[in-house]
Amino acid sequence: MLMETIFLNYYHNLTKRQKIMNDAFGIQEALKELGLKEINKGSSTGRDCFSSGELLESYSPVDGRLIGKVTCSSKEDYEKVMSSATSAFKNWRTVPAPKRGEVVRQFGDKLRTHKEALGKLVSYEMGKSYQEGMGEVQEMIDICDFAVGLSRQLHGLTMHSERPGHRMYEQYHPLGVVGIISAFNFPVAVWCWNTALAWIAGDTCVWKGSEKTPLCSVACQNLITEVLKENDLEDGISCIVTGNHEVGEMMTIDKRIPLISATGSSRMGQIVGATVAGRFGKSLLELGGNNAIIITPTADLKIVVPGAVFGAVGTCGQRCTSTRRLIIHESVYDTVKNSIVSAYQQIKIGNPLDENNHVGPLIDKDAVDMYQDALTNVVKEGGNILVEGGVLEGSGYESGCYVKPAIAEAKNDFAIVQHETFAPILYLIKYSGGLESAIEIQNDVPQGLSSAIMTSNLKDAEKFLSSSGSDCGIANVNIGTSGAEIGGAFGGEKETGGGRESGSDAWKIYMRRQTNTINYSDELPLAQGIKFDL
Repeated sequence: MLMETIFLNYYHNLTKRQKIMNDAFGIQEALKELGLKEINKGSSTGRDCFSSGELLESYSPVDGRLIGKVTCSSKEDYEKVMSSATSAFKNWRTVPAPKRGEVVRQFGDKLRTHKEALGKLVSYEMGKSYQEGMGEVQEMIDICDFAVGLSRQLHGLTMHSERPGHRMYEQYHPLGVVGIISAFNFPVAVWCWNTALAWIAGDTCVWKGSEKTPLCSVACQNLITEVLKENDLEDGISCIVTGNHEVGEMMTIDKRIPLISATGSSRMGQIVGATVAGRFGKSLLELGGNNAIIITPTADLKIVVPGAVFGAVGTCGQRCTSTRRLIIHESVYDTVKNSIVSAYQQIKIGNPLDENNHVGPLIDKDAVDMYQDALTNVVKEGGNILVEGGVLEGSGYESGCYVKPAIAEAKNDFAIVQHETFAPILYLIKYSGGLESAIEIQNDVPQGLSSAIMTSNLKDAEKFLSSSGSDCGIANVNIGTSGAEIGGAFGGEKETGGGRESGSDAWKIYMRRQTNTINYSDELPLAQGIKFDL
């Protein structure tokens, strides 16, 4: 009895200490503010929240503690969601686009109000730094602002007809239900990139967030539901489902979803793309990156070092735009190498909610295993480790997900270098000769997302941006590979999938194009001068 009492007291005190630790960064307050409970329904059409699937537990990679639970979506739950989204589309598409934009504007304001709380949740559930968590919410706000302006600019062209008394124009109509499958590394922003544009386009959305960050999905759904309620709009405009790849498969095979926007690995994208194409649907794929910075002899080291280091270790190397390779000219190789290695000694690893730290944890222990395997493989292939990696242990690292950012000298044709490892491992590759050699090395990987060159030579910069330069969807000069702005279309080529999200004319994929010809004459001339007299 005495031992039992001692154990219960110990357990009580431990639980109390854990709560104090969580509360030190205001986590409990943030969860409450976002409407999150101990157990949350993972299927929602807005006001109506339900789920009959198994219980999914979300543990924080920050401290290994249980944040909350979400019930997964069964097939029946999914059908209920799709029925609501399909029905809501019929009405939502008739709302004038500027009025749809007004709803998105209000959602942006809602995000401003809850920015701190949502930023904390992103940081705690995913493991990125608090600054990055806040930055991700800011991306949501920015795309809402962008979408509001866009809601008055969904215009087509007017064209001259070859037939007298005729005119032609094109217009863009709402597409239907848009399915969004997002990844853990940007658990809220990628959804918003898609959904803000889809909403102003007149589409309804069904979102399956990562099963590794399910509370972020529920929190976002809670916020948009408030906005839809305030505007007396029906359920189905914004929907979520929760679960593993089986729920994603329900979406990819569903003919009621004309567009699937999927973010994840190249392997996942191959499956999604093939499945959706098999039913003549459209895919927007944002897949793997193997991003490189070319460092020329004229590069400014004051720019090189922060750009390369943040690109490699930001979000613990779990950005699709993370810098994986530095391709360095032999004349500056040793100087750059020593500067980068020296900078790595200053990196602080720890709780990402503590703003004194630079790097938080990997998402889970599976990611840790892949990180360790990559370091083993690069040595097996002949690489030279410059900054040792390893898993951190002890106080503050109880989750087992904290690792040391590592640097290795390698060759581009190493199998491990050709593969994207979602972890903070940076490969240094030496090149000689002209810029053409560096570009060839950069392009010689299956992925084609982000790229950069560091140079003070205008000719080198322009060559890098030319048709014979970088083959990536993003090509930067004197900035790193990581971090894209809302105004430009985001996406890449080759095994990155070819999709484009966010700015520029990325909105067009969420709509269907229609060409119209109007005859205002009393005659019916045929195209190409064809005669068909009756």
